[in-house]
Amino acid sequence: MSRPKPTILLSYTDPATYRAEEVLEASGIYAVFHDSKPINLRTLNSLVSYPGPKYRKVSFSNPGHAFNLCTKLNTMFRTDKFSVVLLVAGQQINEE
Repeated sequence: MSRPKPTILLSYTDPATYRAEEVLEASGIYAVFHDSKPINLRTLNSLVSYPGPKYRKVSFSNPGHAFNLCTKLNTMFRTDKFSVVLLVAGQQINEE
């Protein structure tokens, strides 16, 4: 079964590099929560401090990626407290 074609809202092609950027419609944002609370996830090497921690994504526009991460975290930490939450609306804020 093939993936359905996305709805393109806006498109821009750079005339110098021909690189295209497309804004696609999404049904919402799927975020991984722990115990009903939003989380961040970072990876680091516990033996050396170089190159420092890397922060991983915990929110996705595709539900499959969120469910895969949720399953992986529940297995890794031997729990069932990680879940996927669909975010469809929220408070709009401006950077100050």
